[in-house]
Amino acid sequence: MRVDEVDHKILACLVDDGRSTYDDVGRRVALSAPAVKRRVDRMRERGVLRGFTALVDPAALGATTEALIELFYAPGIGLDRVRESLRPIPEVAEAWSVTGDADCIVRVRARDPQDLERIIMELQREASVVRTRSQIIMSRLIERRD
Repeated sequence: MRVDEVDHKILACLVDDGRSTYDDVGRRVALSAPAVKRRVDRMRERGVLRGFTALVDPAALGATTEALIELFYAPGIGLDRVRESLRPIPEVAEAWSVTGDADCIVRVRARDPQDLERIIMELQREASVVRTRSQIIMSRLIERRD
């Protein structure tokens, strides 16, 4: 799908504030509210705009420690098995299959370093995990939501 400059501006408005009305967005991009709605509907239908969500600050809910954990699996472990082993762990915020030494990298949220240690040990208990390597995230330098 072709996304033109106006669509990019609409997307930027919605990323900035997903609760903006079509009228609010229209004023910012010089279109009528119905024209904005048509464009948003088209982008949703074509999968460019996947949905709207609330952004929650994990620290406000007590998860003040965040880490990236590299997982090294035994040879022959499939991605479906990796996904299914990670899915029940609520502290896993994201997981990626990657190139390089590790097979997978997960981003986890924990209450504190002791809770992080518990999560790492839980990940290591999975029989197919050979080893892990962790980095605690000290601060977020850039966060893009687009």
